Parts: sequence; structure tokens; C-alpha cells
Amino acid sequence: MKPRSPLYVTSLIAGAFFMENLDGTVIATALPQMAKSFHASAVSLNIGMTAYMLTLAVLIPISGWVTDRFGSRSVFAAAVGIFTVASLLCAVSRNLTEFTLMRILQGMGGAMMVPVGRLIVLRETPKDKLAQAIAYISWPGLTALVLGPPLGGFITTYASWHWIFLMNVPLGIAALILAMLWIENVRTEERHPFDWGTFALGGIASAGSVYAMELLGGGETRWPVPVTMLVLSLLCGVLAIVYARRRQETSLIDFESMRNKTYSLSIYGASAFRVAVSVLPFLLPLMFQIAFGLNAFRSGLYLLALFGGDLSMKSIVLPLLKRFGFRRILIVNGILTALSMVVCAFLSPSTPVVLLLLVLFVHGACRSMEFTCLTTLAYSEIPPERMSRANGFLSAIMQLSVGMGVAVGAVTLRSVAHARGHSAATPHLADFRWAILLMSVVALGPVFDSLALPHDAGADTSGHQPEIGEAESALI
Repeated sequence: MKPRSPLYVTSLIAGAFFMENLDGTVIATALPQMAKSFHASAVSLNIGMTAYMLTLAVLIPISGWVTDRFGSRSVFAAAVGIFTVASLLCAVSRNLTEFTLMRILQGMGGAMMVPVGRLIVLRETPKDKLAQAIAYISWPGLTALVLGPPLGGFITTYASWHWIFLMNVPLGIAALILAMLWIENVRTEERHPFDWGTFALGGIASAGSVYAMELLGGGETRWPVPVTMLVLSLLCGVLAIVYARRRQETSLIDFESMRNKTYSLSIYGASAFRVAVSVLPFLLPLMFQIAFGLNAFRSGLYLLALFGGDLSMKSIVLPLLKRFGFRRILIVNGILTALSMVVCAFLSPSTPVVLLLLVLFVHGACRSMEFTCLTTLAYSEIPPERMSRANGFLSAIMQLSVGMGVAVGAVTLRSVAHARGHSAATPHLADFRWAILLMSVVALGPVFDSLALPHDAGADTSGHQPEIGEAESALI
């Protein structure tokens, strides 16, 4: 079979990313209607979102090993098939228990679909085209996180919540057919045992930390329980690292890639950025509704300005990278992203709508640029033979940090409200401001981490040629 153009494959993967990320957020505004169907409370329906997110966090690390063993096309097609079938089963669920089990099954498909799809693109893309490919597959995922709540509200208002899942069926069938036609079944000849110890300990750490933060953010459980769970999860994480260090050749944690600053930056500083930036799509709609008095649909529509900002970066990220390089963009744009969050914190009910939308547009553009650069830089110096392990580990970290965003936002908002001496059940405008300001500081993580980058970091990917002064300083 003659392989298709890389553009075809990249477009297919981008579509899969959009479908998977959309499904993680689209049910948020449908929870009340779904609760009526299942004869349960809206709060209890949150388990559907949590179960999906926990499944992703636990199973993503296994994706690289499974792909090496069974082939990229086989695993990706199976993941799309599982995700599609699970979507149909979610739509026909008769009670909360069935729905939760189907969301877990859906998470199993999503856990393979996204990292394996990214790995397929990374393997087929030369280094000098990597930034373009990463940008192409990244913005649909960012867009889905913003479009999810208003789209879910629209479908729920004018149709039924069942269509949130039913619309995945034709999309999934099309993706499955195209995957079988366009993707080569690449696998590695090397066989190595699976790192079950790190997988088990890391899975407990990931699931436990996400669930503990969910409990803390919800405020319905007394704090000693989630705090104890969080401490135990962190302990399991430490044990996973200790266990993995003894088996570095076959470990799920890619210690060799971690020695590259371009890769470790996307593990440490970038994780702080992902958490902080993921908080804003959660806090802003709440602020618009509670503090500004807007309805849910209008507050969701405002976030479409973020979507416009995301799209605006797609055409200019490559020229900017070639002109300024990764290091300078990550530092300057990282500061601009944090400053745009500060401006968001000081929006008020009297802010003109045009100005409000402009602020959100600028923030969307800045965060899209930073996301694309961080993800591209991570793979810029990884050799092909290590791409599978590096991608599996980074995908797990990315999912965990993004998944923690909403919970961290809820915990921060509750903490600020308590510190200011009133109930977190009715947060004030000042509470939202302080919470967003705190997150803007956290968003500076990659800025500080990028200071240690050489000036020519990722030059083969960006095409940037350091100026004479930069080249001399890099040699010192």
C-alpha cells in the first residue's frame, strides 16, 4: 500500500485530538439534564468527567510500549474503535453506573488515541517540519477545550444530551476507515518487558492526585481525607521514580531524554504553565456568571474569543520561530501570557464587551504560541529510536497537568475566599481576581526554566540562526 501524504495523516490525527479533547469538557453544561435522565443529582454526575480523566491519566503511559509491540495503525485504529463504541454506549446508558463504566471505556480509547496519534506524526515528520506539524495538531485540541462548554450548552438546550455522544459515532467511523487506509503499521523490532512496577505506582499516584484535587475543589469532603490521599499519591510517585531508576533501560520514565534541557523543560516548567492556563477557561465563565450576572450561554460564548486567538497563531508561529528562536519566544511570550492573565483578572461588569473580547483574544493567541513552542521543542532533539518512550512519558505528564487545571482552579478560589473571611459557596469578584493573579505567577514556570536554554536550542527545527552575540554567549 502506498502511504498517503503526511498532510492527510496529520489532518486525521488533528481531528482525533479535537474529538477526544471535546469529549472531556462538552458534558460540563449538560450535567443538569443528564442528572434528570439518571434520577441523580447534578453534583453526582461529575463522576462521569472524573472517571474519564482518571482513566486517561492512568493508561496513557502504556501507549508507547503497546504501539512498539503491535504497530501504530493497529493501536490507533483500535483506540478510535473503542472510543466510538463507548460514545454510543454512553448515549444509551440508562443509569449513572452504566454511564460511568462507559466513560471509563471511552477513556481507555482516548488514552491510546491521543499519544499514539502524536507519535505517528512525530515519526513521519522531519525535524525542519516539526513545528508546523505540532502547531497543526495542537490548536484543534486547545480549541476543543474552549468550544466544549458552549457547544454542550447549545446541544442540551436545542436537542438532547444524548447527541453529545452520538455525534462521535459518524466521526469515529470516518476516522477508523481513514486510519486503515492512510496510516502505516510501524512497529519496532526491539522487544522489552513492560515496566509493571512503575506503571502501577505511577498510575496510583496520577489517579490519586487528580481525585484528591477534585475532592478538595468540590468542597463536599472534609479536608483530611483528600489531603491524606494527596500525600499518599505523592509518596507513590516518589516510589515510582525510585523503582524506575533501577530499570532505566526499560522504564516508562525516560531518564535519558530528561537529560536534554529541551525535553525536561516540557516536564517541569511547562507543567506549571499547563496547569495555570487550564484554570482560566474554568474560572472566567464562573466569574462572568456569578460576579457579572451573565447567563451560562453568553458567558460560554465570550470564551470563543480565546478560540479566535488560538487560530490566529497558526499562520505566524513558524516565521516567528525562524526569526527569534525557541528561547527568546518562550521567555517573551511567556511573560506576555502571564500579563494577559493579569489583565483578565481586572475585567469588571463595566468593561466594554469589545475590550473584554480583545483581552481574551490576546490571551488565546499568547497561550497558543507558548503551547506550540513548548511541545515542539520537547521533541526537537529526541532521536527516532527514543521517540516512542519520550512521547509516552510526556503525554502522561501533559494529560495530568491539564487535567489538574480545573481542580487547582477550584482549590485556589476556595482558598482565597476562606482567606478573605467568607464562604466559598458565593465567591466575590475580588476572589476571582486573586485566584487568577496567583495562577498568572504559576504560568511563568517556563519563563524561568527557559533561562537555562542555549540560544540555539531546537535550531534544526525552528530554522533560527543565532546572531553573532548570541552565538558567542552560548559558547561561554
